[in-house]
Parts: sequence; C-alpha cells; structure tokens
Amino acid sequence: MLLPRQKTPDLSLPTLDHGAFDLSAESNERGTIICFYRGLHCPICANYLKELEKLVDTFAEKGVACIAVSSDGEERTRAMADKIGATKLRFGYDLSLSKAREWGLYISTSRGKTSIGIEEPALFSEPGLFMVTPEQTLYYGSVQTMPFVRPHFSELNAALDFAIANNYPARGEYTGAV
Repeated sequence: MLLPRQKTPDLSLPTLDHGAFDLSAESNERGTIICFYRGLHCPICANYLKELEKLVDTFAEKGVACIAVSSDGEERTRAMADKIGATKLRFGYDLSLSKAREWGLYISTSRGKTSIGIEEPALFSEPGLFMVTPEQTLYYGSVQTMPFVRPHFSELNAALDFAIANNYPARGEYTGAV
C-alpha cells in the first residue's frame, strides 16, 4: 500500500508526443497528477480523460503537470488521445502490470468486447488517480476496483487551491498501532 508523505514507486514510460516520461525527473513546482486509466476499450475512461484534458492548463497554472497512463501500447494510446481530442494532456503507454501493482492498482481479466465494440486486453489495470509531490512522495491517492465513480477533477482542482492557500499536508500517513 502506498503511504502519504512516503516515496512513490518510480515510473518511466514512453509518451505519445512528449518524449520519455520519468517521474523522478519531473520538475513541476507542486507536483504531478498521474491518471491511470483502463485503456481504449473503456468508454468511461474516454469521458474521464476529456475532463482532465480541459483542466491541464488550470493545473499547470498551479504548478502541477498531468499525465494519463495505461498498459495499452502506442497504437491504442494514440487512438484514445485522438478519440478525446487531446492537445494538452500527456499520454504514457506500455505500463507493465507489475508496475501497476506497485502503484496499488487492481488488475482485471478480459470480458471480451466492451459496449463500444472494442476488445479488452487479456489483463489490464483498473483506474487510479495520484498526485505526487516534486520530491516524489504521495500527496493524494485513489484507486478503484471498477471503472465507475471516480474522483472529479474539478474537485481536485478546488482542493488544490485550498491545500496551497493553507499549506495543507498530505493525510493518511499514520502507520502506528490503533
């Protein structure tokens, strides 16, 4: 389990149009939002990523970069970026499932074609949303077992305003006896 205020796993991936992504080399003032999504086969992911695409500049103004990541290969990732009309959001691809597990993501097996007629990969990770500090520690994390009921980017944006104004620390860090 990832813990707030502790170092996250490393993450290095190719991206569609922005060269290699290496989380340890990110130099954003306040950190990086990593949105792990299921893949091209997921219509809910497409809608979710459209919302993130709309807020990339808003997050950047606050010193936070964004990347969307899946275990899809380059071709399927390009199809997703095209599908949502992405012009600002970075897309990382070829996430290994062992790396997905390091991040605490759940892994699912294929159920064949989805409601939009696209074949699911044999194995793929379920969604996760993380904000990682410039020191590569976990500030915020959410993982899901299903594609439904994800955190809203507009709420994360508003929460970030509050956190910045109040120097609010990452929470959930306690690991002692209860």
